[in-house]
Amino acid sequence: MNLVNSKTPDMITQKWQPGARVLVMTAVPVEREAVFRGLRGDQRFDILVAGVGPVAAAVNTAKALATTGYGLVVSAGIGGGFPGQAELGSLVVASEIVAADLGVETPEGFNSMDELGFGPTRIQADAGLVNLLTEALPAAGLPVKTGPVLTVSTVTGTADSAAKLAARVPGATAEAMEGYGVALAARDRGVPVLELRAISNLVGPRDRAAWRVKEALDVLEAAGSVLLEVL
Repeated sequence: MNLVNSKTPDMITQKWQPGARVLVMTAVPVEREAVFRGLRGDQRFDILVAGVGPVAAAVNTAKALATTGYGLVVSAGIGGGFPGQAELGSLVVASEIVAADLGVETPEGFNSMDELGFGPTRIQADAGLVNLLTEALPAAGLPVKTGPVLTVSTVTGTADSAAKLAARVPGATAEAMEGYGVALAARDRGVPVLELRAISNLVGPRDRAAWRVKEALDVLEAAGSVLLEVL
């Protein structure tokens, strides 16, 4: 496998090397199909369905990583964008992948597992690849933002919940349900990770009529073509 190891404080993390095999995890088949079309069946990429939610995503990603050597793991799919950060039809590339509701509530507010000493709840995406993607996507005519992408077990459905999450993680760009599970499995294996989200709806009051799922899947497919060029 075309990889180089670099020491980090708590683990050995592989550095991405061009040509290495890539595992792409999506939550549901329709996302997988969109990514597959964008990648045009390139044999370097395995695109699997992780299931919905962080637990299913972690379990199924870990299974895949246990059987095949990969140089990169990508969590890809559609998601909600935070108003003012990521608008409908845009893309978000995670700078970090955050388990936003993993913690405890106290009279003083929410405490994350990191704050309690049971972390990590934040996993850094591969910075070099994040930079490459955020340069390549606009060049292909695809609007993109970079920032924290939140993983939640319960999708946000009210303005109050959205405001609390945005305050909890300043600069939060998007919300989905699988990224942290995928990232934790990758971290356990020392494999670099990315998260890529096409925005189908805004985080806040749940309004299915305002969702743009087809448009987001089209953007996700187009982003797959850019991934093919960058990786």
